[in-house]
Amino acid sequence: MTSWGDFKALEPQMADLVERLFAIRRHKTLATLRVDGSPRISGIECAFDDGNLHFGSMDSARKSSDIHRDPRIALHSPTVDPVEGDEAAWPGESKIAGIAISAGPIEGPDAPPGERFVVDVTEVVVIHLNEDATKLVVEWWTPDGGRQIAERT
Repeated sequence: MTSWGDFKALEPQMADLVERLFAIRRHKTLATLRVDGSPRISGIECAFDDGNLHFGSMDSARKSSDIHRDPRIALHSPTVDPVEGDEAAWPGESKIAGIAISAGPIEGPDAPPGERFVVDVTEVVVIHLNEDATKLVVEWWTPDGGRQIAERT
């Protein structure tokens, strides 16, 4: 299992960038797999703390049923459009794939009934522009392959 803390220890600069991209807005996008194998997209909040990436799901939510059947998930950072004429200022976006593992009930005085999940990280991707904003830069990391970078025009 690769926790967020494990990834961050191996790739601190990439992890910091991912956390900044995920912090741009409150709501992220979670992809799970429906019973027929087709994707389900849900809005969600998540957090990076205590060395983990985690999120919650309210009782009876379809995404929770999906995860219990097939724990593979993907999280996508909030997106922002590049500003025309100032494309170099575009922060980029990030995706994290992994396995959602139940971490017990959501806790807190005002917490709704639900379940907390932590992510076993299997892939991290960051997409941004190069300094001149002339090429798309794709950086990705996997536990087996490490960090890789490709540029596209």
